[in-house]
Amino acid sequence: MIQVKDLTFSYTGKPFIQNMNFNVEKGEIFGFLGPSGAGKSTLQKILLGMLPGYEGSATVGGAECKKHNSDFYQSIGVDFEYSTMYEKLSARENLGFFSSLYKRKVRNIDDLLASVGLENDADKRVSDYSKGMKSRLNFIKALIHDPELLFLDEPTSGLDPTNSRLMKDMVLEEKKRGKTILLTTHNMQDATELCDRVAFIVGGQIYALDTPHNLIMSKGAAKITYSWIDGSEQTATCELDAVSGDEKLRQLIAENRLQSIHSSEPTLNDIFIEITGRTLV
Repeated sequence: MIQVKDLTFSYTGKPFIQNMNFNVEKGEIFGFLGPSGAGKSTLQKILLGMLPGYEGSATVGGAECKKHNSDFYQSIGVDFEYSTMYEKLSARENLGFFSSLYKRKVRNIDDLLASVGLENDADKRVSDYSKGMKSRLNFIKALIHDPELLFLDEPTSGLDPTNSRLMKDMVLEEKKRGKTILLTTHNMQDATELCDRVAFIVGGQIYALDTPHNLIMSKGAAKITYSWIDGSEQTATCELDAVSGDEKLRQLIAENRLQSIHSSEPTLNDIFIEITGRTLV
């Protein structure tokens, strides 16, 4: 679906994106992960055809991005981090207007509003919406024409835990429907839950590219932490692959003295810091 080869881009003459290479398969959720200023939004704009002055090659659906025509925009949906709605119009009026811009068959507006819990606010002006409501409305606007390819920029930003879960479930549902999804985020939990593969981007370069699970397991070992009472509560930790050799743990199990035991592994955020030397702030 997407092929990027030796991609280089500069705003000022000094390379901002440098010799970037990756591909995205049809039906995949692919995540671009990195801190602010890492190049995620610039890369997204290149793929959308908004920044044609790049070197190398970037193709979407076999077409070079700098040569996108109007038909390309009929087949993609874009959810920017910030609202692109007309504030003086209602949610229903906004979706009706944007629906009219597409040649494709569009989805039912009432069904989309209900899917994100906005059915009772459908006729309210968008200017009266909270940030979270605008975020949910922006998301379904990207779905209105049932596109094959979705560009999602921080789709859970500003959402409470309940609506964040709702949004992530909808993203996964779109994947089940065969959609290819590019997710730009600095939220490692979202990336771990949603992405088939992720690319760590810092300073316009890809530092790592793999599945979240492979990145976690290749760079860090899972551990077991257990506790017992010996006058007061005591704790110890051992590597998961060394459990059979931990004499204290074996003794506690034999004597039935374990108070608690649980396993843990590094998070994707831990791995990002280890690989890039940067945080996501």
